[in-house]
Amino acid sequence: MRDPRLEQLAGLMLNHSMKIKRGEAFHISADVAGLPLIKAILRQAARMGALAQVELTSQEVSRLILEMYDPEDDGTTAAFLADKAQSDIRRFANLVGDIVIRAYPNDQELAGIAPEVLQLSALQSKPFKDLLIGQRRWVLFEYPTPAQAQKMNMSFDRFFDFVLDVSSVDYQAMQRNAERLKILMEKTDRVRIIAPGTDLAFSIRGMPAIPCCGEFNIPDGECFTAPVRESVQGHITFNTPSNYWGRTFHDIRLDFADGKIVQASAGGQTDFLNKILDSDAGARWIGEFALGFNPLIREPFCNTLFDEKICGSFHFTPGSCYAEAPNGNESAIHWDLVQIQRPEYGGGEIWFDDKLIRKDGLFTIPELLALNP
Repeated sequence: MRDPRLEQLAGLMLNHSMKIKRGEAFHISADVAGLPLIKAILRQAARMGALAQVELTSQEVSRLILEMYDPEDDGTTAAFLADKAQSDIRRFANLVGDIVIRAYPNDQELAGIAPEVLQLSALQSKPFKDLLIGQRRWVLFEYPTPAQAQKMNMSFDRFFDFVLDVSSVDYQAMQRNAERLKILMEKTDRVRIIAPGTDLAFSIRGMPAIPCCGEFNIPDGECFTAPVRESVQGHITFNTPSNYWGRTFHDIRLDFADGKIVQASAGGQTDFLNKILDSDAGARWIGEFALGFNPLIREPFCNTLFDEKICGSFHFTPGSCYAEAPNGNESAIHWDLVQIQRPEYGGGEIWFDDKLIRKDGLFTIPELLALNP
């Protein structure tokens, strides 16, 4: 039996996110676990008169491919990956965008891959990713798996229901309310963030702010910008775990001077953290600052797609900026690190130009109260 919620989600992706029109061709990159959603998308696309390519992926296959790469060879691997990126660029010449459906049966699948391999893969694939993110339509969704349900201490059925619920909020109402935050952020110069282990200051003067309400991520609920590159000063401690390059990091602390991360720690993963931050010249600089406000996402998943939307959170991102909010920072890294500021996570304050705009995870000024749960 078809789940009507998957049909609804497919319609949201095609119409609200991708804005697919009759005669347009698009791409689906999907883990095999997401087959029920893939089928729902294809059925609706056919009724719309659209065309689709489908590329099926698998975590295990991805790991086996990465194990073939040798960063220390005579350049063969780098040349192969560069050619693959150009091939992907050519393949997307007549495609309007990509629906990406990830699934994580094992979020530690890449834990044994050397960081040098992941660095090489990220670097060589950057031209294609830049094209996809900057010049094509795209939307990302993570299909629920039993492994993710186990991490959240939920039955799979309950977790499946939860994911579909948080993915199907009223994005049009969210967009209307987030527009007021966008206006405020674009009028703001100085930002100060205070929380346990955090005293951070930076400028967002002149930077665009972009509300994200179901266009690029599902689930969604954030408004992002970027700090002026050299303006970040102080320190920050992140109170949510983060999975990156197959490793899980806890209690990441970053210290800044004139925009650059000059010291970074993460307990037993400190060495690996610094290898990531030393990947390229832009990895120790910040490319994004965003406030999260999805009312139904309240606890961390150790999954960026969900965690960066947590109600009462913000994220601060080492690595590349987005073209929509360009601060000049370029990197193969883009790592959204999340701090939750609700009282049960230690609380916190966000100030815009010496005015308190959010305290303990709740917006405090009248024009933003509608974004509170």
